[in-house]
Amino acid sequence: MVIVETPCQKIVWDLVPAIRASLAIELVKKGQSQATSAKLLGIAPSAVSQYISGKRGYRIEFQGETKELIEKLAQDLIDNKVSDFVVRICDICVSARGIENKCNSGCGTEEQADNKTEDKTEDQEESET
Repeated sequence: MVIVETPCQKIVWDLVPAIRASLAIELVKKGQSQATSAKLLGIAPSAVSQYISGKRGYRIEFQGETKELIEKLAQDLIDNKVSDFVVRICDICVSARGIENKCNSGCGTEEQADNKTEDKTEDQEESET
């Protein structure tokens, strides 16, 4: 049996936690408490503590544009200037992966919401027949 790790698995298990860890660390560096950082990120305070101590989400150290995007998002969270957190995380993910276009999944876009609506409509139509 061959076990293959898909790119999506790498993103979910490594990249996204590393982005969250970097954001938590950046928020604390900018003077936010761990509790406030947790609220801003929508995660548990214990997760922030683990990110800061390196027990969780420590596998990737970001540089260049990706690091700048993380720093900017952290400041915008503090300043309450984030209108779509998911899109901003997607932008960081895209930068970290070094690809020019967003994911094919339509990460955080209206297109994604439209696709879900279309899928739901198709499922309903199939169940009615």
